[in-house]
Amino acid sequence: MARLKDLYYDEIVDAMTKKFGYKNSMEVPKLVKIVVNMGVGEAKDNAKILENAVSDMETITGQKAVLTKAKNSIANFKIREGMDIGCKTTLRGEKMYEFLDRLVNLALPRVRDFRGVNPNAFDGRGNYALGIKEQYIFPEIEYDKIDKTRGMDVIFVTTAKTDEEARELLTLFNMPFAKQ
Repeated sequence: MARLKDLYYDEIVDAMTKKFGYKNSMEVPKLVKIVVNMGVGEAKDNAKILENAVSDMETITGQKAVLTKAKNSIANFKIREGMDIGCKTTLRGEKMYEFLDRLVNLALPRVRDFRGVNPNAFDGRGNYALGIKEQYIFPEIEYDKIDKTRGMDVIFVTTAKTDEEARELLTLFNMPFAKQ
């Protein structure tokens, strides 16, 4: 089976070079990593909820999740510094492209009333953040076995210098941006 990166790469280099006038193919922006983050605030009361969230994350990404800890104590939320309050996974290489392919072609079309993702969620340095409200849009998750609906953040980190370059790169990866 051909690697997903190789399927897209030549077409992306040609299209980006044509649009932005790069002199060298190494100037073309690349997707560096995808970080999937799930905050689980209820984990302070029940450790089982965090275990279920980690299990869902590992099923979705196909990679082991790392627990995230609270940086500060917040009395109003009853959170102490160092408590486990979420999980995250950093995808690189082939797993990253496989996840991107599943997200764009399988998961996002399953979102109710889907009209596209926000085209303005770039950070000014060529990185894109996407919020997902339900984990069961991924086909790997069995709807009957979900204890609670959880959302997650998906961050696409690129080598693009501007948001316009990053938007074009993700568009070439078939990211369904909403029409403005």
